[in-house]
Amino acid sequence: MSEYLHAVRNGEIFEITLDKPKGNAVSAALSREMGKLFVEFRDDPSLRVAILTGAGDRFFCGGWDLNSVAEGEEYTGDFGEGGFGGFIELPNLNKPVICAVNGYAIGAGFEMLLRSDFVIAAENAQFWLPEAQLGVAPDVATFLLPKLLPRQKAFEILMTGRRLSGQELMDLGLVNAVVPQGEAVAAARDLAQELLKAAPLSLAAIKEAAELTEGLTFAESYASLRSKEWPAFMAMLESDDANEGARAFLEGREPEWTGQ
Repeated sequence: MSEYLHAVRNGEIFEITLDKPKGNAVSAALSREMGKLFVEFRDDPSLRVAILTGAGDRFFCGGWDLNSVAEGEEYTGDFGEGGFGGFIELPNLNKPVICAVNGYAIGAGFEMLLRSDFVIAAENAQFWLPEAQLGVAPDVATFLLPKLLPRQKAFEILMTGRRLSGQELMDLGLVNAVVPQGEAVAAARDLAQELLKAAPLSLAAIKEAAELTEGLTFAESYASLRSKEWPAFMAMLESDDANEGARAFLEGREPEWTGQ
């Protein structure tokens, strides 16, 4: 594993920390290493929630490593199976990913958040997309922001490079919570504990269904579901855990999930 990454297993929570001076910028090589960690997370049934953060209190992720760009790394280069940051394009990642933003999230470091499942921001966090002022254009954010926000607000963020606070992004629905400086990881751990109360197969089914129906109408979504071609959703419906949840409710106790 890269010297710029720290991965810790905290029970069922997998915590990944970017630690690359000076700004936690990510090259293609580092992105591929991050992808290996997220594959490990995806494929290990004992791990249920991932938290991604940055070391220190200034940078979450400074985006694409411009030193690598200067050395010839291509805009559409090989960032690994999971895409930039290791998870944004990773197939079948049907487990929650929480980003704990402890400082600046710039460019691709901001764009990663749009493909995470939860975002916790410290009060000192700032978010911006400087690409248009550097002669290029964001890719992930250009794909997603006009779908997530009104066109005018999306274009303001994409085209002006204006810095936004965590509170501004929470008001737009892109951040779940804003917490005091230094408390983003602790808040992400608290959220992870909440997620662990849910059945793992239920969370997988929710992520799968959200991905598969993103471009479908309501009627098309139901038709797709009834085709029984959603593996995670069908596994959830046919699982022992689905029966366990009902039994636990009727017996007035906490369910004991097996993931089967």
